Amino acid sequence: MSSPRIKPIGVIHSPYKTAAEAPRQGTEEISEIEIFDEYADGLKDIGTFPYVHVFYWLHRSTHYSLSVRPPSDVRERGLFATRSPHRPNPLGYALARLIEREGNILRVKRLDAIEGTPVVDIKPYIAEIDTP
Repeated sequence: MSSPRIKPIGVIHSPYKTAAEAPRQGTEEISEIEIFDEYADGLKDIGTFPYVHVFYWLHRSTHYSLSVRPPSDVRERGLFATRSPHRPNPLGYALARLIEREGNILRVKRLDAIEGTPVVDIKPYIAEIDTP
């Protein structure tokens, strides 16, 4: 099996400069997602969706453990039963509220990523598909 290759399509500009500053699961602070020029045409019609799924690479994650104690729990759990950012493939995810699009910039709320985080994909939230 060949290894997957992930190429960033943009970068996050965030009010949070360190992981310690970033709140779990985001807040109402506005972050900007800058999509690189070569991918900007892919944003056509994204403004018609109130929420977007944002996938990003946790570029400062350096280690992981298969057993984790979440902050809200008293017992350890398996890594894949948690939302720990420390993972074998440090892929981050947020369901962000899309405030506006201006050219290749998306302004969003509820994003917990730090400044400079690479964006690897964006998909629209579609309630009929995404709500179990």
